[in-house]
Amino acid sequence: MTYKPLRVIISGGGTGGHIFPAISIAGKLREANPDTQILFVGAEGRMEMEKVPAAGYEIVGLPMAGLQRKIDWENLKHNARVPAKVAASLRKAGRIIDEFKPDVAVGVGGYASAPLLWQATRKKIPALIQEQNGFAGLTNKILGRRVQCICVAYDGMEKFFPADKIVFSGNPIRPEIHAYTGADRAEGLAFYGLDPAKRHLFIVGGSLGADTLNRAMRAWIEAGCPGGEDVEVLWQCGRYYKKGIDEFMAGRELPHIHYTDFIGRMDLAYACADVLISRAGASSVSEICAAHKAAVFVPSPNVAEDHQTHNAMALVRKDAGLIVRDAEAAEKLMPTALELLGNPERIRQIEANVAPLARLDAAQTIVDEVYKLV
Repeated sequence: MTYKPLRVIISGGGTGGHIFPAISIAGKLREANPDTQILFVGAEGRMEMEKVPAAGYEIVGLPMAGLQRKIDWENLKHNARVPAKVAASLRKAGRIIDEFKPDVAVGVGGYASAPLLWQATRKKIPALIQEQNGFAGLTNKILGRRVQCICVAYDGMEKFFPADKIVFSGNPIRPEIHAYTGADRAEGLAFYGLDPAKRHLFIVGGSLGADTLNRAMRAWIEAGCPGGEDVEVLWQCGRYYKKGIDEFMAGRELPHIHYTDFIGRMDLAYACADVLISRAGASSVSEICAAHKAAVFVPSPNVAEDHQTHNAMALVRKDAGLIVRDAEAAEKLMPTALELLGNPERIRQIEANVAPLARLDAAQTIVDEVYKLV
């Protein structure tokens, strides 16, 4: 295939699960042709406005906001402002398209993808969306009727989208995530200051942290870390929760617990982990598959259509991971993870089952579909 230079708008964001796949796609587009011009469109005030420029790409923000499902006075006031923000975002998205004149538009999910892709398809711009989860969100289900191509990561997505538009691509992941060797493990242990003689548990709550995982860890620490002999924990608690965890950990002498708000070198964290505890966002699941790691998933209940449970169960049904329900995490999460950590044969079995589920060529597959559209 000839990769001519293109003008591409990539839209979406809100969480790392949308942003990092988008950046991976952009990187592959630049690899295909370094002269390709890429413009990101995100939502004002969301994390893409920081992460995308840090990756070296231009981004424009829309005043877009989503509806809050929890009913309280603040959320009611927020929701009352959403229609005006949607209208303003549609107008701005139209202007962006007119000025940038893209050859193709790519949507990766998140607030900003709806107005941008709606306007792109209205203006007859070829468009592609990428659905990361095993249960499609409302925005993508609506856009699926308008775009020409829908890249998915799970089987059975015909129940959400026209079958003739579906391409099974997998989820794009950061290129540094891969199956790890002993040398990678040694580098990871040194980087995080961990003891090579101990077993290692990595707890990651996604880019924003996860209160349920943090509460389970706090309960385990308060109980005296039962079953944690010869175990070191690398704990990503999230920026939002960091202050509270600092206060909780103050005065506690726990050299086997290493906590931080954000993991910059996820590749090295995966490399030194024997077992992971993780939410089940699409990107997290895909990276765990690519890293060939055994994980205990705790799907977030605070997501549309409970899609994280669908993501996790796709692995659990193939004996490629374990699951603990969010409501049971305080009681069951740490005992489940520590039991697995103490069973190397079971870890190897899960690793062997998760490895075939990795799709390392997902970003390239999506890029090829982009070129087919134009």
